[in-house]
Amino acid sequence: MSDQRVVLVTGGGTGIGAATARLLRAAGHRVVISGRRSEPLERVARETGALAQVSDATDPDDVRTLVAAAVAAYGRLDGLVLNAGVGRPGAVGDVTLADWELVMRTNLTAPFLLLREALPHLLAARGAVVAVASVSALRNGTANAAYATSKAALLQLCGSLAVDYGHLGLRANTVCPSWVRTEMADRPMARLAEAAQLAGGVTEAYREATRLTPAGRPGEPEEVAAAIDWLLSPAASYVNGAVLTVDGGVTALDPGTAAFGLRIEPRTGA
Repeated sequence: MSDQRVVLVTGGGTGIGAATARLLRAAGHRVVISGRRSEPLERVARETGALAQVSDATDPDDVRTLVAAAVAAYGRLDGLVLNAGVGRPGAVGDVTLADWELVMRTNLTAPFLLLREALPHLLAARGAVVAVASVSALRNGTANAAYATSKAALLQLCGSLAVDYGHLGLRANTVCPSWVRTEMADRPMARLAEAAQLAGGVTEAYREATRLTPAGRPGEPEEVAAAIDWLLSPAASYVNGAVLTVDGGVTALDPGTAAFGLRIEPRTGA
């Protein structure tokens, strides 16, 4: 890819997508941000100079329009960041069919539609794809059946790109964040704060949710964006089909050993 790349970022109005757009634009790249809500997209566009395109990634017609707009504006497409996603809580026996289908359509079918439409342009540019999955793709949590399943499938979708198109110069990798302070993550944190009656609200909920994370804190969108930026860049030219955890070390932890992390203070005096 050339030094100045053209990158399309879905879910680019908030959180990790917005942070990625800011980072890429600061480095001089051309960026197209998409999402369903115009207000956050326009805010990031005004701030960064990115091109905002309101689009429903689950609609094939919208997807065609989105890719065509990016190519019409900049003449090529070098990178694609599959960041848009939704979550709906529920164990297998509890999650509704409507919620299951919404999560699968948004987190898996939408990336497939966009990849299929963008693929000729990405191949022409010998470009790169980065999908934003989750540690939920690798480790199960409670009442998370639909989201975890969709993100695990997204890993295989990107892996298939690497296998099928790597010989044509396309790279496809996945990042798996843990808890990151975003608008999307704030919602379950608000529910936790209310259920546990946490006086510190969402901030305290993040602390509780990451107490066992070796880093001892949630991630920031900019930290995930930095990993995405690297995977898009020529610096990662021999990285293909990789799954990069950006999780503060949480997937390295054996939860069965957590109790042994207690600090024992020596006695003082006689």
